[in-house]
Amino acid sequence: MLRSMFISLSHVRWAQDAITHAPLARNVARRFIAGQELAEAIDAIRTLNADGVNATLDCLGESVHEREAAEAARDEYLRAIDAIDASGVRANVSVKLTQFGLDIDRGLCVDNVRRLLARAKASGNFVRIDMEDTAHTDITLDILAELRRDFDNVGTVLQAYLYRTEADQAALTAGGVPIRLCKGAYQEPAELAFPEKRDVDLNFIKLARQLMDASAQLSPADPSGRRPALAALATHDVAMIHAIKRHAERSRIPRDRFEIQMLYGIRTDLQIALAREGFAVRAYVPYGTHWYPYFMRRLAERPANVWFIASNLLR
Repeated sequence: MLRSMFISLSHVRWAQDAITHAPLARNVARRFIAGQELAEAIDAIRTLNADGVNATLDCLGESVHEREAAEAARDEYLRAIDAIDASGVRANVSVKLTQFGLDIDRGLCVDNVRRLLARAKASGNFVRIDMEDTAHTDITLDILAELRRDFDNVGTVLQAYLYRTEADQAALTAGGVPIRLCKGAYQEPAELAFPEKRDVDLNFIKLARQLMDASAQLSPADPSGRRPALAALATHDVAMIHAIKRHAERSRIPRDRFEIQMLYGIRTDLQIALAREGFAVRAYVPYGTHWYPYFMRRLAERPANVWFIASNLLR
């Protein structure tokens, strides 16, 4: 019920206006958002890097409906790639295709992403295409396949709560496409996604093992922290992390053949502890002014986040 409520609120304009203009809410959101400006995000990544944690940088925004907004997002990401290169931080970038104009025109979106990939490749960097709701799944994978014909520095995200993901993952890993596996943060119907958390968890573990096995046969992640291994496993769930660690140990999979990914501001202590154990860890670092939908989905994903927010408000 909480999940449905927060996902619904992520689309409600009056709620967005009320929350984004409330000073207390903005203060709490800073726990999950690295700042409004690129320079703030780069500073946050430096701190993470000092603790052994790599980063993927995300300029918040999605579902734009004006060409100018899509081009502005592209230009901000070009600046982000340049800032990563100039600063020397260990980071790559994640993008949403709807932010690059997918809902306006496919050709516009592809051209924007191509420019970003070319800039990233020139500096030895990598671009992850985030997965959005199921209305965009097929076209996202189609565009990924088109881009992979010319660029090897691009990967994507798959969501364990979708029934289709096992087949999608098998096809992508056969082509050597780097994958971030997550549980999923959108509201999807039961005919497309597992409705029960237990089933999502079981599917995540099964797919994580398959992805790790595939990644073990390939090259390790780039020591620069920019080009990742094939397998990136995104979870804060300690039980899931223990399952990942057990599978790596049983199957003798080197720790540089996969990443454990988490969100900025959530379980930072665990991120650092895993990095000190020798695991490759990457934090998803968002920044920008369009933080409201992202913030609502974080609350929808984990009830623990709601209690974290409530404790901060009470404090």
